Amino acid sequence: MQTEELGNRILNGDRRALARAITLVESSRADHRAEAAALLDRLRGAGRQAVRIGLSGTPGVGKSTFIEAFGMMLIGLGLRVAVLAVDPSSTRSGGSILGDKTRMERLSRERSAFIRPSPSQSHLGGVARRSREAVEVCEAAGFDVILIETVGVGQSETVVAEMSDLFVLLLAPAGGDELQGVKRGIMEMADIILVNKADGDLKPAATRTCSDYAGALRLLRKRPQDPEGFPKAMMVSAWQENGLAEAWEEMCHLVDWRRENGFWDRRRAEQALYWFDQEVRQALLARLATPAAKAAMARLSDRVAAGELAPASAAEEMLSTHLAG
Repeated sequence: MQTEELGNRILNGDRRALARAITLVESSRADHRAEAAALLDRLRGAGRQAVRIGLSGTPGVGKSTFIEAFGMMLIGLGLRVAVLAVDPSSTRSGGSILGDKTRMERLSRERSAFIRPSPSQSHLGGVARRSREAVEVCEAAGFDVILIETVGVGQSETVVAEMSDLFVLLLAPAGGDELQGVKRGIMEMADIILVNKADGDLKPAATRTCSDYAGALRLLRKRPQDPEGFPKAMMVSAWQENGLAEAWEEMCHLVDWRRENGFWDRRRAEQALYWFDQEVRQALLARLATPAAKAAMARLSDRVAAGELAPASAAEEMLSTHLAG
């Protein structure tokens, strides 16, 4: 399928074309990368924007249950929802289970929803390297909200904030000691903290946890991109579907405020610069993986190990001779 035809079908909401395009942008083949770049340039001209919500949380917190309940609620409001769920890749085999469609059975049957699980491929941040481009494709297809589910919680995973308009941290009820288990970097990037499973016997614990995090957020330095009262902690129950509408209302309030005050466009521009920098870095690293570069590295490594060449001199020779141009 030609890039022009594929782009037109995506803009018309063709789900098969959307799935094919995401497969294309996830490919690492050189010819596919060129086609993907041309396709993204074509789609970017449409000027469509969705609300991108990055969602992270500790394993077992109920991310899939929350996304399904939250997605169904948004569809009930007349919105179209795309879910890009990143599954952990095995460091041994490289494979992934990709079971998100199984866990989100109701949502996967909705015509207004699109769920795409992708392997993380051991990428730093728990986000597949091409997830950002998949987000752009979903925006062009006319989805109103894009949920980007990431792998686990860790300091490196804050990269999801570089492709999201809002960053939501999902937590389970626990004592105040849970604060020790969450990295400060994620806390500082979170726009909203949602304490899930606030139902039944766990509701008192959820109330305490929410209070703990609300207090912790007040101690953080105020960010210029936040209106009064943000970031904030709230309680939800994905199982009982309580608090979801209130959480969406707060998200909409934050999005509207940032748009009205110029932070939305500014943040999108900063993210574009960030990914430009990352693309350059990845391209340079890819040059080291070529057979010629590997052979040169091996020769220089032998000389460094033998004491014939200083590491700095060997690195300079490698960069100037074998990676120039």
